[in-house]
Amino acid sequence: MDGYKGGWIEIIAGGMFSGKSEELIRRLRRAVIARQRVQVFKPHMDDRFSTEDIVSRDDRRLKAMAVVTSNELLARVEIGMQVVGIDEVQFFDAGVVDVCMQLADAGIRVIAAGLDQDYMRRPFGPMPALLAVAEEVSKMHAVCVRCRGAAHYSQRVSGGDAQVEVGDSSYEARCRSCYETYRATAQEEPEVQLTMPQPVA
Repeated sequence: MDGYKGGWIEIIAGGMFSGKSEELIRRLRRAVIARQRVQVFKPHMDDRFSTEDIVSRDDRRLKAMAVVTSNELLARVEIGMQVVGIDEVQFFDAGVVDVCMQLADAGIRVIAAGLDQDYMRRPFGPMPALLAVAEEVSKMHAVCVRCRGAAHYSQRVSGGDAQVEVGDSSYEARCRSCYETYRATAQEEPEVQLTMPQPVA
């Protein structure tokens, strides 16, 4: 997109541990160096490393505004912005697709990073639609913890069966060959101990 003067959408997609936030921060910092006006957003629910920054796993940081909904994101974009970055975009509601389109149509460069699949290898939230409307898509890969090949999946290794389970310790990067379907183990019922009242001496 070098030399293009209008707005557009860039999506950085992939599994966990693939460097999506690192790449997002790299692109946004280049825009800052170029003296462009940059604003960064993240979903309010993502507070793993910081509530006020987007943070890569090698501890690169960039100030960000945490918002709850796509409508709030749009309302908080300041006049005159040239670049808008969005991290963990898969956690936003479906309206984030229209928000990205509106911003791009207004001449803003939109760079969004997020998981394209959940732990069951299903398309995640608004990502399929974002991938469809983006001018540029970058597919990131991690390193499989089993075979050291290119990992595309976020293997859940602990926790429940909810689609969203925030926390790095619950996941591993796996390739297609090493991926295993995860099934949450049933919680054992706690033993019930009855205490009988003792007669007063």
